[in-house]
Amino acid sequence: METGLQYTSTLTVDNAHSAMAMGSGDMPVLATPAMVALMENAAMMAVAPHLPEGATTVGGQISTSHLRPSGMGAVVTATATLEKIEGKKLFFRVEAHQGETLIGEGTHLRFIVDREKFMSKL
Repeated sequence: METGLQYTSTLTVDNAHSAMAMGSGDMPVLATPAMVALMENAAMMAVAPHLPEGATTVGGQISTSHLRPSGMGAVVTATATLEKIEGKKLFFRVEAHQGETLIGEGTHLRFIVDREKFMSKL
């Protein structure tokens, strides 16, 4: 695995992604938690093919700004770029766009974990 790995995840905003449905607001717009989940998905997918057998990644920290609203039917993308690797820590730059417009940005930390060991802690 090396820095520079990148992935873009896409969603079309519908009622399930709305602030009203997610309880984070009372308007029919893309909920911040939905945008954050899309960013996390992009980071997870950027490195998934490069992990050893039995490993996955889990989110540890995310810091984002949600800069602009997106209405129902809008197509939103989130791109994650792996910027730094420190052992099992993976540091990403994340951005969300609606078309050419930046609607969110931030940083995200994920940890590489062994699936079985991780689940045995529950």
